[in-house]
Amino acid sequence: QVQLVESGGGLVQPGGSLRLSCAASGSNGRINAMAWYRQAPGKQRERVARITSDSTNYADSVKGRFTISRDNAKNTVYLQMNSLKPEDTAVYYCNVRIMPIGSIYEYNYWGQGTQVTVSS
Repeated sequence: QVQLVESGGGLVQPGGSLRLSCAASGSNGRINAMAWYRQAPGKQRERVARITSDSTNYADSVKGRFTISRDNAKNTVYLQMNSLKPEDTAVYYCNVRIMPIGSIYEYNYWGQGTQVTVSS
């Protein structure tokens, strides 16, 4: 059973920084793409950043402020968030796509979400 455990959310003042982590366990397959999404109250979930073995991409709203990275040895993805703004306030979810050994299909897994609040 694959589990994703997130940490690092909290309350921060505008202009501050936070680092989110998401560790995947229980997988016997290959972890392909890893991503962070967020959902603010009354809004749809949106993808913030995504990382594969050879590329990264970001939502326009966070380019230059957020950095996604991964540690393959630890099956962990990170999101470094700098210059935070009140509009970054949301629940942040990690997302991992895994291809089990012997399978040709990828499976999609979600973390439980961590609250990020940017407020003075």
